[in-house]
Amino acid sequence: MSDYRQKFENYKNALSKLKEGFEKYDHSNDLLRDGLIQRFEFTFELAWKTLKSIFEEEGLIGLNSPKTVFREAFSAGIISHEELWLSMLKDRNSTTHIYSEEVAKKICLNIEERYVAALDDLMAKIQERKMN
Repeated sequence: MSDYRQKFENYKNALSKLKEGFEKYDHSNDLLRDGLIQRFEFTFELAWKTLKSIFEEEGLIGLNSPKTVFREAFSAGIISHEELWLSMLKDRNSTTHIYSEEVAKKICLNIEERYVAALDDLMAKIQERKMN
């Protein structure tokens, strides 16, 4: 199995786990909230690393950060809202460097209202681009 295919399979599995966590999250349980954030972090990492692997297979090297990968994905039409992905990056960075209950609640709201759909859309776009 090629590198991007393995990463993509891992991404799909992580996204499935994120959705499962999202379905169980009820806004009142701190442990579920923290688990949802951790699943988001993991899924986000696999998203940009899968894209990076796809671009490398297509001959595009030197994309070494999430920001450069998402800019290229936007240029290539794989993602449609670059600002949303950069917001996701900012939220992921916030969760890994500091902990604030208010920030955690805001990020969970973003996961619920914006990020799960974008991550799901990315999965479909990658399938459309690479799996057909």
